[in-house]
Amino acid sequence: MRDAARETGGPGSRWHRRVGLQCAMAAHPSAAPAPGPAPRPVPPSAPAPAAGRSDDAPGRRRLVGIDLARGVAVLGMVTAHVGPDEGRVLPRLLEVADGRSAALFVVLAGVGLALLSGGDRPATGVDLVRARVRVLARAALLVPLGALLALLGTPVVVILLTYGALFVVGAAALRLPRVALLVLAGAAALGGPVLHALLAPLSDATGSPETLWDVLVGPYYPAVVWVAYLLVGLALGRGDLRSPGTRGRLALLGAGLVVLGHGGSWVAEHVLGLPGVLVTTEPHSATTFEVVGNTGSALLVLAACLVVAERLPRPVAPVVATGALSLTAYSGHLVVLALLGTDAVWDPTTGTWLALALGVVLVCWAWHAALGRGPLEALLHRVSLRAADVTDRRGPRTPAPLPTLER
Repeated sequence: MRDAARETGGPGSRWHRRVGLQCAMAAHPSAAPAPGPAPRPVPPSAPAPAAGRSDDAPGRRRLVGIDLARGVAVLGMVTAHVGPDEGRVLPRLLEVADGRSAALFVVLAGVGLALLSGGDRPATGVDLVRARVRVLARAALLVPLGALLALLGTPVVVILLTYGALFVVGAAALRLPRVALLVLAGAAALGGPVLHALLAPLSDATGSPETLWDVLVGPYYPAVVWVAYLLVGLALGRGDLRSPGTRGRLALLGAGLVVLGHGGSWVAEHVLGLPGVLVTTEPHSATTFEVVGNTGSALLVLAACLVVAERLPRPVAPVVATGALSLTAYSGHLVVLALLGTDAVWDPTTGTWLALALGVVLVCWAWHAALGRGPLEALLHRVSLRAADVTDRRGPRTPAPLPTLER
């Protein structure tokens, strides 16, 4: 994403291709918790449990593939921001990261919210209230963090304000059945772009959103469209992601959606003669066809990562660690870009891209091995847990022990 103050071009312009800030999925629970007694308190100085297990579900393996998918999205974010423009072949290949990485993060956000609230066995009663409070607490922290990152003045659009709004929607949708989630996601994919096209001219935003209206219908990451990705993720998280059959179906569905999105866009423009601006799949065009294609890409990446993380855990460990620290990695890379100056984004080189990508992976890998959770992940984890505990103490009590709601 380039300088938000500059005039943006059309869907095919250099600015439009670069505008996609791929935000790290913030505040993500990665493991599908199994019902059981509440976890023992961990001293602040103790490192977080290893990535191979769920923090609060002893004996049940953690879905490390979700962290791997987040790591892939982080690297896609770095590529979208500082991917080189040198040559012809490499830049064209790297453009696949534009837009799709951000969509992948939002889908994974929905998966994470589903896992936090019980996975394929959704929480009810007090447990559901606690889950909602934890999600809302994380949303409340993401908003000021996003505002602080926007103050760095980097030529990228910060997505965390939109994430906060999507988390609020996610908290309200935690109890909905899978069918309802998918129906609402379809409605958002169809109706959201229409609302955005009608209402976007009323927003004055040229970069990171500054008002709630900008978050809802602004030019970048409009929540009325992007909520479709979150709802799809919630529906996915309500299924059995450990099942080989589920993963196979995800891959097939993802491939079908990619073909439908990009193929349908071509037919709509070149056969039916519809205006390209309404049916394009260009990054951040906020059209139905882009949403369908991006959702398909996200499903393919998730299915592949779930399999690869189990079969090749050691080779992918650095990327898994990057995904486990995605909020820290995202925020840290913006700080680095602020120190490097705007030329790192506007005139990127292969060296800058490789250095930043490898630096992010190595720092996250070392931190995760030594300390577990990243600093920002730990902050959101502790604050949301305390908020939920306060709610639990003030709310009605149940004789049975509370099922764990946090990885």
